[in-house]
Amino acid sequence: MTEETRDPRDPRDLRVLVADDNPVIRAGLTTVLSAADDLTVVAEAEDGRAACEAALRHRPDVILLDVRMPGVDGMAALPRLVRVAPVMMLTYSDETDLVQEAVRLGAGGYLVHGEFTTQQLIQAVRDVGRGRPHFTPTATNALLAHVRGDATAHEARELRALPGKFSLKGLSQLQPSMGHSPQSRFQLSSREAEIMNLIASGMNNQQIAAVCFISEKTVKNHINRIFAKLHTTTRAQATAKWLGVA
Repeated sequence: MTEETRDPRDPRDLRVLVADDNPVIRAGLTTVLSAADDLTVVAEAEDGRAACEAALRHRPDVILLDVRMPGVDGMAALPRLVRVAPVMMLTYSDETDLVQEAVRLGAGGYLVHGEFTTQQLIQAVRDVGRGRPHFTPTATNALLAHVRGDATAHEARELRALPGKFSLKGLSQLQPSMGHSPQSRFQLSSREAEIMNLIASGMNNQQIAAVCFISEKTVKNHINRIFAKLHTTTRAQATAKWLGVA
């Protein structure tokens, strides 16, 4: 489909805004993305302020956003931009703290330059535009480090809060003594059991979606089915049943 014959109302098309202070990178990204039949670059921006203005004017489906830009940088603009469209960070900045902060602020993906091909970039834009998180290896490792840290802290708090009869040693022996795994006992699928374990570790829906490479909507659907099978209505109740302490 050429630009001349493209119908802007075609629901298959994703309209993209590219924000980067380097004009060479902007031009390269525009060329790569415009070569895909289902992607259209509707605007470019050289900083966070221009990105916010262009986003409100063009209402894109996906925003590619650099982290470090003069004036208003990507991190400062991110909270405003995510109200308009899904945002994917596309940057050379691979610091763990930046990745974690970007996700906390609402980024739906984080790609580090040098870790993806042009075809992978195109697919990442499609994924984020349709609600599927997308991260390159460095960004994924940053998220996992954060999740593991949170899970360890949460587990320690939960164990301290357990009644005296549920000591650490007793809890570790609890499930084998029942003769059946929680998964089989509650008839959870493999994916549901995986998500239930992540819930029990203290992860929220956004973190689960990132780790499992699924959308938050899919996570919510799994959780609804899990609650139904465990006959619970809250994460705390489900966790207690899953661990066998309720």
